[in-house]
Amino acid sequence: MPQKRLRLIVGLGNPGSEYRETRHNAGFMVLDELGRSFSIAADKKKFNALYGRGSIEGIETFLVKPVAYMNNSGPPVRHLVDYFRISGEDMLVIHDDIDLAFGRLIIKEKGGHGGHKGVISLMGAFGGGDFPRLRIGVGRSAVRRSVTDHVLGRYSVEELKYLDRIVTRARDAVVTILTKGIAEAMDRFNDRRFTIAS
Repeated sequence: MPQKRLRLIVGLGNPGSEYRETRHNAGFMVLDELGRSFSIAADKKKFNALYGRGSIEGIETFLVKPVAYMNNSGPPVRHLVDYFRISGEDMLVIHDDIDLAFGRLIIKEKGGHGGHKGVISLMGAFGGGDFPRLRIGVGRSAVRRSVTDHVLGRYSVEELKYLDRIVTRARDAVVTILTKGIAEAMDRFNDRRFTIAS
């Protein structure tokens, strides 16, 4: 009898209350929303990562938050993948992206790192970028701020009006990837700019 296929969803972010509502923690926010929606608590700790195991629409899934800080996200995830014997192609990484307009989502089957330190660490741990990812647009700063200050900064009052809707839409994108496949999810969620009406 073939082994049941397992999926691993990784949300990237930084641990600690001081980072909780920052742009760089968009991956954590979506992971938390998945946990709430499907009653999966990422409260077990192993290899410097928090994780929970449960079912999303009948698909057995691990939700994972590396807590080694963004720049060191790769090794904890690699250890978990090896420990639970999950294929790299069955891993989905959720992360913020300053090169996408605020609220925009892009799903990719694989690719480069775009300067994102968490993705750089994952690519180092896995020997390349052959893993799917969901990129969540946080935009660039409208004023002259460094990239670090921008992504580690909190959302503006105006952005906060739409943040819940964006996180919910990202959750739905993950569910679509799991249940319908990445091609259908890309058709549904890619290249659509977030608007008040969407």
